Amino acid sequence: MYQQIKELSEKYYTETINIRRNIHKYAERGWLETRTACMIATKLDELGYEVLTGKDIMNKDDRMGLPHERVLQLNDRRAFKEGVNEKYFDKVKSGMTAVAGIYKNGQGPTIALRFDIDALGLIEDTSSQHFPYKEKFSSCHLEAMHACGHDGHTAIGLTTAKILMNIKESIHGTIKLIFQPAEEGVRGAKCIAESGFLDDVDYIFAAHIMPQVADYDLYLGMNESFATTKLDVIFHGVSTHAAESPQFGKNALLSAANCILNLHSIPRNSDGQTRVNVGTVHAGTSRNVIPETAKLEIEVRGVTTELNRYMEMYARDIINASALMHDTVVEINEMGKAYALECDKDFMTQIRSLCQQHLNDLKLPKENLSPLGGSDDFSYMMARVQAHGGKATYMKLLTPIKSSPHNTTFDFDESVLKKGPRIFASIAYYLMK
Repeated sequence: MYQQIKELSEKYYTETINIRRNIHKYAERGWLETRTACMIATKLDELGYEVLTGKDIMNKDDRMGLPHERVLQLNDRRAFKEGVNEKYFDKVKSGMTAVAGIYKNGQGPTIALRFDIDALGLIEDTSSQHFPYKEKFSSCHLEAMHACGHDGHTAIGLTTAKILMNIKESIHGTIKLIFQPAEEGVRGAKCIAESGFLDDVDYIFAAHIMPQVADYDLYLGMNESFATTKLDVIFHGVSTHAAESPQFGKNALLSAANCILNLHSIPRNSDGQTRVNVGTVHAGTSRNVIPETAKLEIEVRGVTTELNRYMEMYARDIINASALMHDTVVEINEMGKAYALECDKDFMTQIRSLCQQHLNDLKLPKENLSPLGGSDDFSYMMARVQAHGGKATYMKLLTPIKSSPHNTTFDFDESVLKKGPRIFASIAYYLMK
């Protein structure tokens, strides 16, 4: 069966590439993946999966970092013009863009596979050296680019779905293929986890395309990931003439400035690494007007969930104190959150055993874990499954990569699009055979 899975991944390789390039060309940022979601749902439907979308697998109120309603509407209008399956359009519009394909075949474990589908807010490179531009599949959407491999993840997920349907009589239990919106900014997983959709899952796994290391093909888990909290902070003051009556103003920008300096003065912690960053500042209207509002986009991180909690609590105290210092009012909005990734050792051992027995042409490192150095809200799904005794891991799919992730020139070697479906489908079969 493992040989058949390999042959199917090779058979569908060109199709997988075409899916990836189509998604790349029509890149959509988090919560705006309307066209992408409709395409995924349509393909899963055609393959014979039970398809769930939107409110069927999402708790609407647990979405984080939603764009403005007007942005959602304009994006939906564009997606409709570009061509969507109207059967699914109304279900996924307005930021309800999660999709799942379910297949049930008798008694057996329930397994879930996660694939993230969103792009980043970048303007893609248009130089002749950039492969997507040269091959005419670079993004046609302004300020939206797949610069982190999620187009590849989605294509891998859909080909995995096709392979599993080819061998469906040989697998027993329930498969849940989850296509998650808004991973960037760690905003989208929580609403799926909180919906209860994962509460019967025995195994859940995901993977991320990562740069090649020493000719290895796969790391079985990740560690040294950061738990993180993303905050939008808005200080509200009172504007007035800066020369005539400054005493009547309440300077929101002064609160913001004090906040920035003191956030970067949070004491280090001997329990492990921590991070803090103020990424943007927007304030004021004119040089002679006391600023009435000031907005900061902030993130804190910790190499454990506890360390991130330490950073977040300290940051919130500083934010509130900065408002008090200059008599402004502060609004704190949580825009995204993730825990540290805690991969199960015994599950990683199972996958290693599978690879050694049946996928022995894959090159594996001696160690199971590799540092992530970032964050992924797949941790919400992992924690939900692990809370009732299920197993979870988050893997690295290794391939040559041009430029770093989140860069306008990012691209990856498409050979991973043959390797990825084979690995995902083989793990599913191994657990359900």
